[in-house]
Amino acid sequence: MQLVVGRIGRPHGVRGDVTVEVRTDDPELRFAVGTPVATDPADRGPLVVTGRRWHKGVLLLTFGGVTDRDAAEELRGTMLVIDSSEVTPSDDPDEFHDHQLIGLAVETVSGEPVGEVEDVLHHGQDLLVVRRKGQDDALIPFVRALVPEVDVEAGRLVVDPPEGLL
Repeated sequence: MQLVVGRIGRPHGVRGDVTVEVRTDDPELRFAVGTPVATDPADRGPLVVTGRRWHKGVLLLTFGGVTDRDAAEELRGTMLVIDSSEVTPSDDPDEFHDHQLIGLAVETVSGEPVGEVEDVLHHGQDLLVVRRKGQDDALIPFVRALVPEVDVEAGRLVVDPPEGLL
């Protein structure tokens, strides 16, 4: 399974630099100079990092063969990805990677089936997108108070939603 570690944004300057929305906790490793990075869509890569710098809190990357603003613009929206097997498991039992959560069955604390985790959104607060049969998807904040149990091995997670959330 592929994991998104970044998304290419707008060009920066005229020499082919691009802004990158970082989606990894280790950008220095994932975007080290000389590192090839796979892409989604795959036909845009792999891209080899030839330059990396931070500018006002934004990561700027330069890729081999991308030498002007027009070439950089063509990469806008491209996802930078790695294989999930490249991710070292965390020692923290309360820390999960998105790929570990996607596909888990969701049930309430009383054992009532809710649906399946379809995606994890990171918008200020982590949100689980839960696909429900015959209903709209549910967005559940991924906090211990609402998600008291995650059992990756058993393929399920338990939610304790306040009234009206589902």
